[in-house]
Amino acid sequence: MAGSHDNAMESYKRTFASVASFAASAMLFRSVIHEFIPHELQDYILSGINMLRSRSSPLHTIVIEATEGYASNQIFDAAKTYLASRIDTSVPRLRVSRVDDTKNILISMDEGQEMTDVFEGTEFKWQLLCKDNTESSKVDRSFELTFHKKHKEKALYFYLPFILAKAKSIKEENRTLMLHMNQWDSWESIDLHHPSTFDTLAMEPDVKRGVMDDLARFLKRKDYYKSIGKAWKRGYLLYGPPGTGKSSLVAAMANYLKFDIYDLELTAVDSNTHLRRLLIGMDNRSILVIEDIDCTIELQQRDVDEESNTPNSSSRDEKVTLSGLLNFVDGIWSTCGEERIIVFTTNYKERLDPALLRPGRMDVHVYMGYCSFNAFKVLASNYHAIDDHLLFPEIEELIREVEVTPAQVAEALMKSDETDVALGGLVEFLRERKKDVKGS
Repeated sequence: MAGSHDNAMESYKRTFASVASFAASAMLFRSVIHEFIPHELQDYILSGINMLRSRSSPLHTIVIEATEGYASNQIFDAAKTYLASRIDTSVPRLRVSRVDDTKNILISMDEGQEMTDVFEGTEFKWQLLCKDNTESSKVDRSFELTFHKKHKEKALYFYLPFILAKAKSIKEENRTLMLHMNQWDSWESIDLHHPSTFDTLAMEPDVKRGVMDDLARFLKRKDYYKSIGKAWKRGYLLYGPPGTGKSSLVAAMANYLKFDIYDLELTAVDSNTHLRRLLIGMDNRSILVIEDIDCTIELQQRDVDEESNTPNSSSRDEKVTLSGLLNFVDGIWSTCGEERIIVFTTNYKERLDPALLRPGRMDVHVYMGYCSFNAFKVLASNYHAIDDHLLFPEIEELIREVEVTPAQVAEALMKSDETDVALGGLVEFLRERKKDVKGS
């Protein structure tokens, strides 16, 4: 037994000495390179050494960047979602967050953290890497997926597709709509909790039903849009006086479709180039909203004078041109992404350039008018859970005679929790409006 132990110790010493000798040799070799080889050749030689070392290694690595050009990398997003559901909470470092007190704590990998996942008996090691990008002043994030090189086919054609499908299922199960706002040439996001639905929306029933039917038909027509050679998108123009529910309709559309909202503030966009970067960075299955398009930018001014074919002086001063916007709405850039709804809102439709309004750009025009009696009944049901009252006939008559917005009616109904008091206050408000109309 003692002899066997001595032999093992001698073998261990020889192995250790060999490894130490190899490491020392490698360090000496690198020192020689840095000391005597011109700087221009050092990277070339060292990269060759690394290539030889990687070829002799049994491991293979796939790099998954967070972005691909200006667009988000769907595989990176899917891996982030999938790994968060598989993470081992016993690891030394974790990243936790919560942005909504109605949700659970979110646990994810921290920078430099590693974790191992097993798929069909094969181990796959993941690591999250972050590095500063000096050119963009941003942090570049990526996953490195490492595995035995004999499993490369499994990783590419089975494991990664499995992760994409699994992440989609997880997102659908824990779906939280997001509201995105542009900051320079990127998007900042928060959870969207707007409660508006088509059931609670105060608008004419036939108009409401028409919008819902159009949206439902749009969702089913992917193959149709492809067959006719058009981008899978739909344009809406919501117009009418302030306070008539245009923003609430957008939120109802998002809740109905389960689409995120991208609220684009054009005055914060520096150029058409930045506009394209923003629009390319949108996810599919989303709603792009440009509110008060007549106020945010002078889009009614043409970029080029139609008669002289020379640039207008006013267009040269604009941050974003009409042609730049239209190029995304139905030009070559409109094909960057699919299953999108584009919504413009305005209080003054007549101020918009006709080029913006034609079919193919704004396919559906929805007039959001003053409060009708049907809209009032929806509000009465929302705020006081009633569908009839002794004051309804008088309110119906008054609403026909005066112009009042759903927002004004809602404000009157909110002034008291007592239904009789609230409706009485609304009647007084409408009577005063009627006197003002007659007086004018």
